[in-house]
Amino acid sequence: MKLTYHIKGMHCAACTKKIRSALTSHFNVINVTLHPPELQIETDKPPQMSELNSYLSVAGKYEVQSTDEDSQSGLSTYYPIFLITLYIIGVATLNNVHGEKINWYAWMNQFMAGFFLVFSAFKLLDIRGFAEGYSTYDLLARHWYPYGYIYPFLELSLGILYLTQWQPIATQIATVIIMGFSSLGVINSLIKKQKIQCACLGTILKVPLSSVTLIEDLTMVIMATIALMMSF
Repeated sequence: MKLTYHIKGMHCAACTKKIRSALTSHFNVINVTLHPPELQIETDKPPQMSELNSYLSVAGKYEVQSTDEDSQSGLSTYYPIFLITLYIIGVATLNNVHGEKINWYAWMNQFMAGFFLVFSAFKLLDIRGFAEGYSTYDLLARHWYPYGYIYPFLELSLGILYLTQWQPIATQIATVIIMGFSSLGVINSLIKKQKIQCACLGTILKVPLSSVTLIEDLTMVIMATIALMMSF
């Protein structure tokens, strides 16, 4: 059977050669790729993760991503995302509720500003790690690795634009395009049932890629579309 694994710690072409060399004597190594950082082997029996990582340790500081960690489910797994989102909702609500009325247009803009600023900050804490993780499922980052380094700054720019309300229509159109395209990569991975880590919170907070990630992206698309319609 053919098995594919995500490898953490790969940063250059030399890494692929080291990993291939370390595993060749133990498995039939079909392929080792950098973008995305994946290993594909052929074996009669799936090896234990500890066994694979033991062989990889000879090559360097590489690690097979644990399927147990990625297959976690339940609301507790996504607690960091829910907590951050609730904080952003709370701030946007406090700023836009006046008496019994709420300014929904301003609320959406402030929510989106907070979302993009906070989520880009987590990515920038370890931008190389984010780029590595993002390349495992984003359609553009898989084929053009530098996009993983550019994406956090796109989110940061959108956050600033929503906060300052400079060129709001162009900002909303850009959000629909960027987040809409990002959601395509998530959909593709979900269809293939890939068990990989979501890069939405960088490498600091670990959550699995799932429908929650897709809802997160599509929510930004929907809100930007509504805000765009309200602008006219």
